[in-house]
Amino acid sequence: MHLDVLYKLLAIFATVAAGWGLMHWPAASGQRLQPQAVRERARHASAGLSDVAFLVFVPALLFRTMALQDFSRMPVKPLVGMFVPTLSFALLIYLWQRHRGGHADPAGPATATVAASYGNAVQLGIPLSAALFGASGLALHLALVSVHGLVMLTLLTAAAEWDRARYQPSSSMASTVWTTAKQAVLHPVVLPLLLGVLWNLTGLGLHPLVDETLALLARAVVPVCLILIGVSLAQYGLRDHLKGAASTSVLKLIVLPFLVLAFSYGVLELRGTALGVVVMMSALPVGSNALIFAHRYRVREAQATAAIVTSTVAFALTASLWLGVLAALP
Repeated sequence: MHLDVLYKLLAIFATVAAGWGLMHWPAASGQRLQPQAVRERARHASAGLSDVAFLVFVPALLFRTMALQDFSRMPVKPLVGMFVPTLSFALLIYLWQRHRGGHADPAGPATATVAASYGNAVQLGIPLSAALFGASGLALHLALVSVHGLVMLTLLTAAAEWDRARYQPSSSMASTVWTTAKQAVLHPVVLPLLLGVLWNLTGLGLHPLVDETLALLARAVVPVCLILIGVSLAQYGLRDHLKGAASTSVLKLIVLPFLVLAFSYGVLELRGTALGVVVMMSALPVGSNALIFAHRYRVREAQATAAIVTSTVAFALTASLWLGVLAALP
């Protein structure tokens, strides 16, 4: 693995460990906290961190990304190669999760789908693409990232809101559709994405003061989300959730990139840098958005935390696997 990527992985683990360690820091009296006290502290901290990330930092990042994106230069073929198999895969995961009992936890199927299909495209994906594919690869990766959030988060948010509305008592079809549309559009992830696209269409750009403010807020997304993962790890632990985390990791690190590679290489005949970027983006470990999404709906936080940690550790091996596969292709 490239040294820059290894350092980024280690930095991610160190920041997560800082969040975990903070929750275990001795009380003011100097006494060691008991496990129940650690979990209670983590519960309060995670609620505050997830709210500020979800309501302030993430919207700033998403709005700015959409407002500044040059949609006229979008690489159509790589986008198709990435999102046709990814969306198909996400749909299958979502339907399977609903079949397994989504009625007991209405937002659960969409939350599980985020973990299985949405990768760490910013914290890890950007340095990975820059290190492996250079400036051209990084530019392509950033274009994919902008569409990734707009498409995946919007659709999965709509799915979560639909399921929540559908299981409300005495809900008519019209009421369900209206509630879903309203909640999805006013969602703190979807709304800044849509507003950013609308602002982009005006062609006005961003005033330097607005741009600098949004950029400052956006830079907080990565450290806050990583600290939140550590806090959630202190709250829930890993031991009871390793089986589910392993299943999610296999889906995210092995199955999804295989589907993207098969479609992009075999059907679209992508080659070179474009193929490498789409495959390695699909092969990234579970992203912190899975935990933010879970916190939003107060479902499966423990499973999302375990999947993020487990898949990030496993990525050190699976990344080398996929790079070897790409190198072996004619």
